[in-house]
Amino acid sequence: MQKRYFQPETETMPLDELKKLQSEKLVKQVRRVYDNVKYYRDLMDEKGVKPEDIQSIDDLHKLPFLKKDDLREAYPCGLLAAPKSECVRIQSTSGTTGKRVVAFYTQNDVDLWEDCCARALVAAGASEDDVCQVAYGYGLFTGGAGLHGGSHKLGSLTLPMSSGNTERQIQFMMDLESTVLCCTPSYAAYIGESLKERGYKPEDNKRRRKCAAI
Repeated sequence: MQKRYFQPETETMPLDELKKLQSEKLVKQVRRVYDNVKYYRDLMDEKGVKPEDIQSIDDLHKLPFLKKDDLREAYPCGLLAAPKSECVRIQSTSGTTGKRVVAFYTQNDVDLWEDCCARALVAAGASEDDVCQVAYGYGLFTGGAGLHGGSHKLGSLTLPMSSGNTERQIQFMMDLESTVLCCTPSYAAYIGESLKERGYKPEDNKRRRKCAAI
């Protein structure tokens, strides 16, 4: 069976090495947040937790939880740990159940997120030989931009379709022989129903699709 790893040195790391790496990163992150994010520093102080109390991932339970209300209360910049001048992108939730949750990305954040998306694509069976149709919205939601960048890192031919316009989605899917579809499961099901209504069969596509939805 083919091993599906984009970054095998990280994804197959022995458990003890992984725990050590996670602990090192956690200690560093807690110190950074405590020194730069007043909102979270106040939560830690209220709970009586100092950065030096966090020595490994075994100490995670000592840290205060952030709830959705905290994310809304800190809107828009209350959880920002870097100067705005170091940030290159803003993403956001839809805000359908309250105030939007905003996330600021540095270039390093963007690179890490695209690596994660590339890992997901490879884990689902994608490769540089695929045609990757990204049908997430290319807006404030992080999915469209993330899978777009992840597909590029993988070397797949990328179709930046964005969401909606099902007729066009199907046209490009058939004409350009998409083999990977990135969208919500519900939209993938809708596209499937639309294909069936139009009389399409799986064998109508010359190239077999490896992934239904990511």
